Amino acid sequence: MARGFDSKFVEAQQEEATRTHTVRPAMTDEQREVAGRRATLELARVRAAGDLQSATAPAYRRMLEQALAALDDQLARLV
Repeated sequence: MARGFDSKFVEAQQEEATRTHTVRPAMTDEQREVAGRRATLELARVRAAGDLQSATAPAYRRMLEQALAALDDQLARLV
């Protein structure tokens, strides 16, 4: 029975995915915790930076600038 182009394409994609899949070493609990904390801080920083771009009130801008400085400090200390 002839196979259609779509099924061959899907099979090729699956083969490519398994061939290029790299195995990462397992992370310890501490490494996972640090990675999660870093991701949270980076997302908070992106949000604060975006809010700062659209902020017009001087007091709000100062607050966001202080928040960005605090987030940068926390990210720098997170090693």
